[in-house]
Amino acid sequence: MTSSVSSSMESLVLKLHEISAVKFGSFKLKSGITSPIYIDLRLIVSYPNLLREISQTLVSTIPSTTQYDVICGVPYTALPIATTVSVTTAVPMVMRRKEIKDYGTSKAIEGSFNPDQTCLIIEDLVTSGTSVLETAAPLRAAGLKVADAVVLIDREQGGRENLAQNGITLHSLMNLREMVGVLREKGKVSEETEAMVLRFLEENSKVSVPEKAKIAARISSYGERAKITKNPTGKRLFEVMVEKQSNLCLAADVGTAAELFEIAEKVGPEICLLKTHVDIFPDFTPDFGSKLRSIAERHNFLIFEDRKFADIGNTVTMQYEGGIFHILDWADIVNAHIISGPGIVDGLKLKGLPRGRGLLLLAEMSSSGNLAKGDYTAAAAKIAEDHSDFVIGFISVNPASWQGGPGNPAFIHATPGVQMVTGGDALGQQYNTPYSVIHDRGSDIIIVGRGIIKATNPAEVAREYRIQGWDAYMAKCKNCSN
Repeated sequence: MTSSVSSSMESLVLKLHEISAVKFGSFKLKSGITSPIYIDLRLIVSYPNLLREISQTLVSTIPSTTQYDVICGVPYTALPIATTVSVTTAVPMVMRRKEIKDYGTSKAIEGSFNPDQTCLIIEDLVTSGTSVLETAAPLRAAGLKVADAVVLIDREQGGRENLAQNGITLHSLMNLREMVGVLREKGKVSEETEAMVLRFLEENSKVSVPEKAKIAARISSYGERAKITKNPTGKRLFEVMVEKQSNLCLAADVGTAAELFEIAEKVGPEICLLKTHVDIFPDFTPDFGSKLRSIAERHNFLIFEDRKFADIGNTVTMQYEGGIFHILDWADIVNAHIISGPGIVDGLKLKGLPRGRGLLLLAEMSSSGNLAKGDYTAAAAKIAEDHSDFVIGFISVNPASWQGGPGNPAFIHATPGVQMVTGGDALGQQYNTPYSVIHDRGSDIIIVGRGIIKATNPAEVAREYRIQGWDAYMAKCKNCSN
């Protein structure tokens, strides 16, 4: 049973057993299954010599052909292992934040690195591979390549195969069968205990990865994402972005409908989406919708009415379909707060889905001091998953900072408050550049208002924004074919 285990590996297993890092009983794992064995490697931080030994042995496990420029430990247990590896090998380390701060840089990946560098992921043990994929997603979103992961213990429950399906090769120091075999041979566990563990492994040889973790680990092109989007408007938006090589949305916050039609004609060739506030216009007429749709069809862009619905389901249903604006008739996309709960989505979907419309949820906002963060953002993501036939994505600010990165690539992230230079205004609006929003923060669409509307030549400036936004997308997705 232990013939393939070296004496150094045997020594390491016995040391882990000695500090009670190997436990037997009944333990619920992250994957949801109940296991008769649990490896608690969080204890090794209190044993520096053992931590050093594990780190050095891990490095020796990596094939000499494996190339990497930086390393990243899966938070939290693998962080001290990765730190020790970095210090002893002089290989730079980056750190993935599991909880992103809403102040400072709000980065998902901390440290110094260059896009296109290759990152080696370090983990303590692997069951399904979910934790590795959750770390790979923000690393890839930040522009790093991830092709390999090294782990102390492979539980042999599908992790290696799941990671391979997502382009990651797993290198392990030992597997669970070998570890238990050493303990049984050295008299630390009984044959019955070993048999119980082996039977468990046979019965749970394939632990699946949540679909969200699998797809979040892959950086997909807009064209590829169009294929997996359930909503026809979401699919069409991705397709328009590819056709026009544009991820630019114009926030047409002008004072009259006449001004809206004028600016739409000027910048229509450059945008994929036009954002309106219909209740601003004193010159609104019943033919507003048909006139705007005619311009949209001529220049191949979609219409997004920034209504920000926030009431209960029955009320928003009437606001969407009725009133003087009849938003449902002409707006491809609307958006909503989730403050009133998922019922608001049910109400809007009742009327919008049969017409093929789409909904964006306000998961984050760009104004200073806003309350759309943390649990609120997580709740928006959950509601979106539950209504993915109608919800096409989010209004978000820094999706790369979300746990697991931007998440399901079927969803579109659109970010307001974009200008050529960073900063803010007197009313609390915070601005970021097209590159930082698309490349660094993991968004898909830049929403630009005053930067274009107030320009002397709106069409020319819109073209520059379009080019900058598209270049940032291409830089993030260099291996994508649009």
